[in-house]
Amino acid sequence: MTDPLLLTVDEGLARLTLNRPASLNAFDADLAHAWRDVTAEVVSRDDVKAILIDANGRAFCAGGDVVAMSTSMGSGREITSLAHVINEGILSLTTSAVPVVAAAHGTTAGGGLGILMCSDYAVVGASSKIGSLYANIGLTPDLSVSAQLSRAVGERRALQLVLQDRMLSADEAVDWGLVAEAVAGTADGGADAEADAVRERAEQIARFWLAGAAGAYGQAKRLVRSQPSRSFEEQLSIEAESIGASFDTPDAQARIAGFAAASRKR
Repeated sequence: MTDPLLLTVDEGLARLTLNRPASLNAFDADLAHAWRDVTAEVVSRDDVKAILIDANGRAFCAGGDVVAMSTSMGSGREITSLAHVINEGILSLTTSAVPVVAAAHGTTAGGGLGILMCSDYAVVGASSKIGSLYANIGLTPDLSVSAQLSRAVGERRALQLVLQDRMLSADEAVDWGLVAEAVAGTADGGADAEADAVRERAEQIARFWLAGAAGAYGQAKRLVRSQPSRSFEEQLSIEAESIGASFDTPDAQARIAGFAAASRKR
C-alpha cells in the first residue's frame, strides 16, 4: 500500500508530500490520520526549522474525497470526526513556531484551501485555480476555511468565494493576497514543468529561511498567527459540527451521490 503522505527531512527542511494523485490528493481517512500524525511529528522535531508542503500528481488538493464520503462514510458524525482529525494537523502547523511554505500547483479546492492556508507563504503555478466549491455538493466550509479565509483576503472577498461557483486564477489569488507568488514553467514544458517550477520556488523560500535566522522567522510567524477573539479551536469545532450536519441533509446526499457517480465514469 502506498503511503498517502510522504515525509523527508533534509538539512532542517521537512517536506510533506500529499500522495494520492489519482484522487487529486483529496483527503480520505488514511490521509487524514497520516496528516495528523506527521504534522505533529515535524513540529516537535529539533532538527526541523522549516516545512514545505507539496503534492504529487496534477493537483495540490481537491479537499475531501467525495467518492469515499459516498461509499464508506455513512453519517455526518463520521465526517465531523474525520474533520477533527485533520484539524489536529492544521493546529499543529498554524500554532507552531516553524515557518511553512506551500507549493500548490494545479487545482486547490474545498478543504484543500484550508490546507493551503496552513502555510505562511504560498506559491502556485501560473495556470493554477483556487476555489471553495463546498456548496456545489451541499456542504459547508471546514478545515479552517471559515476561520482563515476572511483573515487572509477580507470578509467581503471571502464571501464572494464561498457564495459563488468560482475558481480564482493564479493572478487573482495573488491580487487578493491569498497566495504570495505565481510562477510559470518553461514555455514548452506543460503542466509538469510548471509544477516543478512551483516546487523549486517554494524550496528556495524555505532554504532562505534556513540560511537566515530560522528561529526568528518561526517566532515572527507565531506572532502573526495569534488567534482572534474567538479561539481558533472553537472555530474549528464549529466548522466540524456544521459540515457533519450538512452532510446529513437530503440535498448534500443527492449531490454527493451524483458527484461520485460522475467521477467513476471518468
